[in-house]
Amino acid sequence: MKVDYSRDFISKLKETDVRIRKSFREKIAIFQENPNEPSLNNHQLRYPYQGLRSIDITNDCRAIYEEMTVGEDTIAYFVILGTHEQLYGKYKKSES
Repeated sequence: MKVDYSRDFISKLKETDVRIRKSFREKIAIFQENPNEPSLNNHQLRYPYQGLRSIDITNDCRAIYEEMTVGEDTIAYFVILGTHEQLYGKYKKSES
């Protein structure tokens, strides 16, 4: 699968701890070979990220992407990077 990144995603990745960047490079290499590798925990998301998918970068860090078809190619367009709390914390609080 081909991979592309939004500008915001790249900016966030550059700001992230070096260990997370290293893990991200390793996970993306696995993802490109086999997006359904169990260690990635690749899964479809619900509200507030309906229509997007997520993979695990570390135990707590997630990369969220949109799967797109361009011609005959399938592209994973990564748009959001963050910890579970950064991505979902504010939504859990508002549901209470």
